[in-house]
Amino acid sequence: MSTAFNAYAEGYITLASTTSTENSGLFSSILPQFEDATGIEVRVVAVGTGQAFEIARRGDADSLLVHDTAGEQRFVENGYASERADVMYNDFVLIGPADDPANISEAQSAAEAFAAIANAEAPFASRGDDSGTNRAELRLWKNAGVEPDGEWYRELGSGMGPTLNTAAAMDAYVMSDRATWVAFGNRQNLTLLFEGDKVLFNQYGSLLLSEEKYPHLKHDLAKQWHNWLISEGGQQAIADFKVDGQQLFFPDAK
Repeated sequence: MSTAFNAYAEGYITLASTTSTENSGLFSSILPQFEDATGIEVRVVAVGTGQAFEIARRGDADSLLVHDTAGEQRFVENGYASERADVMYNDFVLIGPADDPANISEAQSAAEAFAAIANAEAPFASRGDDSGTNRAELRLWKNAGVEPDGEWYRELGSGMGPTLNTAAAMDAYVMSDRATWVAFGNRQNLTLLFEGDKVLFNQYGSLLLSEEKYPHLKHDLAKQWHNWLISEGGQQAIADFKVDGQQLFFPDAK
């Protein structure tokens, strides 16, 4: 360990982040590398993006890594954070029962796929938890000209892993980030049915919280985490993380 970091050997930060970064196994892979480099432990609170924003807004986290770019930019504009940086991206995918009753595998766009599910009133499991995934899903329904309601549309109020488990039990359609889907073991009759539309792009960003608004936070340690994520070493650690040989996150720090 370099002497520059020895003062922080016992230090840790609390990171509010998303269930996808935790459930996929990404943090298990990259956090030990950061700790080896700096001596700083990262303690993750993995929740939906909306909850992560709220934890940070209360001053109960030192750092924030989420996936709702518009929400992140508002967070900076409203003075809660001083800086935001692109870190990595992947994409969302539409999962459903193998017999595909709404025939979304034939859709030419995400809007067409969502409209087909609504028209068929095929069961759809929504996270319903104000996560980055849930916010993206609601934008996609809007793009499709659909206001989802009725018995076919189930808002669960749960994280991505539990939502996939419920979808598997219900034989329902569900939108997932690709990383959690690839790492998910209890697929039963579910399969990936639609992918590739550019509107399914899923960007992750790191935010430095405001020193002025939150003087009690560990800004010096959080800044090292933020800078490592967007450094060559951090970006390589993200690129190196794979499940079953498949890269799940793609570094894109500017």
